[in-house]
Amino acid sequence: MTQTYPPVRGTLTENRPLNDLTWLRVGGPADALFQPADVDDLAGFLRELDVSVDVFPMGVGSNLIVRDGGIRAVVIRMGRGFNNIDIDGTRVTAGVAALDAHVARKTAAEGLDLTFLRTIPGAIGGAVRMNAGCYGSYVADVFVSAKAVTRAGEVVMLSAEDLNFRYRQTDLPEGWVLVEATFEAPRGDADVLATRMDDQIAKRDATQPTKERSAGSTFRNPAGFSSTGQADDSHDLKAWKVIDDAGLRGFSIGGAQMSEKHPNFMINTGGATAADLEKLGEEVRKRVFKSSGLTLEWEIMRIGEPDVE
Repeated sequence: MTQTYPPVRGTLTENRPLNDLTWLRVGGPADALFQPADVDDLAGFLRELDVSVDVFPMGVGSNLIVRDGGIRAVVIRMGRGFNNIDIDGTRVTAGVAALDAHVARKTAAEGLDLTFLRTIPGAIGGAVRMNAGCYGSYVADVFVSAKAVTRAGEVVMLSAEDLNFRYRQTDLPEGWVLVEATFEAPRGDADVLATRMDDQIAKRDATQPTKERSAGSTFRNPAGFSSTGQADDSHDLKAWKVIDDAGLRGFSIGGAQMSEKHPNFMINTGGATAADLEKLGEEVRKRVFKSSGLTLEWEIMRIGEPDVE
């Protein structure tokens, strides 16, 4: 039976391949891809959409493997109507499609310190959803509130308590779609903040495969926190270290490879399928457990169905 969808003011495309929308460039089609014009368009669509139809909010695809069989759901991807960055004193409100790096740069120019966002791939929606962080700072540290649309099409405000921030996790209910978030940014000197971000970018480019097709960190750190960037930072329980110790730097399956430059970064060397990438990750988990007794947890989200042969 063919699914019919509510009328929209944005764009709705049925049977839309998603491989070009993820940083790893893999993935089959979604039943439909909806790009809402604004919050009202999104709310109306969700309110009228058959309750049996699943929805999946998707950001810029920076931390995502869409399996080769695609997604039996409506993928909701936020675009231009959701990339605002508004500053009022020390309060920063950003739409979920605003890139983390843009938020960091724009606020720094105003003497506000959200510089930890500068090297985090992706957009604000994913940053809130995953409690993104680095150098010892996390979204939870500066979070004030977020606006979301429920699966029933109601617009709600969420507090930190509602989201229950943890390392790379929150409790956003299934089918709810974040639309914007507000942060309280510490004040700082604009020139100092700019220099700090330049240093962060230089350090990132020196240690991570930024020119490759990757999705950021593949696995969460077993230590349960991000790198602090400090001189006394311990690496014993970092994902990259236990992968390296297991002899898996550069390990590959098909077109998928654990980076030679940073072994916790999975890259598509060209022609990798989602199955290659996921198989590589699972093999790494198995070998790391055999080597160290540690069970790595995926940081990259994997969604959808395997390809049917």
